[in-house]
Amino acid sequence: MIFGFVLGVAALAFVIYRQVVPRRVSSSSFRIVAIFAIIGVVEAVQYFRGNGNHVDGVTYAALGGSLVLAAGFGAVRAFTVKLWTQEGQTWQKGTWITGALWILALAAHLGYDYLVAPGHGAKSVGDATALLYVAVSLLIQRLIVQYRAGKMDLAGPSPGLATPAS
Repeated sequence: MIFGFVLGVAALAFVIYRQVVPRRVSSSSFRIVAIFAIIGVVEAVQYFRGNGNHVDGVTYAALGGSLVLAAGFGAVRAFTVKLWTQEGQTWQKGTWITGALWILALAAHLGYDYLVAPGHGAKSVGDATALLYVAVSLLIQRLIVQYRAGKMDLAGPSPGLATPAS
């Protein structure tokens, strides 16, 4: 019953860890987003088809609103990620604010679900879509970070930015 929630929290811990260590900005970083999205969609479909789950317009509104929240948090977090160039490559590292916003984002997802669709079924739509929420939020964040990195590449390397500023 809480498998989706536990999986979402585990995915979130993994994502936060990966974001606070320096890494190259690369287009291959979308693999994890795709994996999370596929598992998240499967969990959501299972929820919507599950017996005992009350699925109606409120449930769909909760899902839609939650995914809008995910995108919003992803956009905000993207600007907390530090970018720098080193040896001709762009690197990224999330700050403590990035990590805190991830935790706040998951709390907002579950809180929104509780406020909009309380008691809808054996488990909540928020629990069932936690991993999908993480995938959407991470996708938006990565798209914006890649855009920012691309703008840096066009401007050329910045002198004196061999390491991230603290």
